[in-house]
Amino acid sequence: MPSYKLTINSESISVEASPDIPLLWVIRDMLGLTGTKYGCGKGVCGACTVHFNGSPIKSCTMAIENADGGAITTIEGLVKEKEIMIKEAWIQLDVPQCGYCQAGQIMNAAALLVNNPNPSNVEIDNTMSSNLCRCGTYSRIKQAISLAAKNIKQ
Repeated sequence: MPSYKLTINSESISVEASPDIPLLWVIRDMLGLTGTKYGCGKGVCGACTVHFNGSPIKSCTMAIENADGGAITTIEGLVKEKEIMIKEAWIQLDVPQCGYCQAGQIMNAAALLVNNPNPSNVEIDNTMSSNLCRCGTYSRIKQAISLAAKNIKQ
């Protein structure tokens, strides 16, 4: 089986896997990082969102062979002060209902705020439209992103 080198949450690792196994299964099953969720398996729902080389991607649709040499950040790896502020806004506004999609939501929101520290409501809506929430907590998600942006600026 081929070996792949990755940096996961700032830690260099090597994994042996079939070239076509989705990155999601490497993260969850091989590395035990279960914060990243399986939702649809087709890149539609966003529950499996991680950062790959700094950009949000759906890990269920990326084969491990395409991730070789890349830097991946999962929800467990959001540890910088600004990233923690995003998680704190989620908690403060009691965003999750069932919580299943929230790791993917937070990962997408973190990437948004890195690239745009003061997003408008339209920019938040456009960015977050690739993440689905079956419980419909969209208004609280938007409020949490706005609150995090405000707290980060202070």
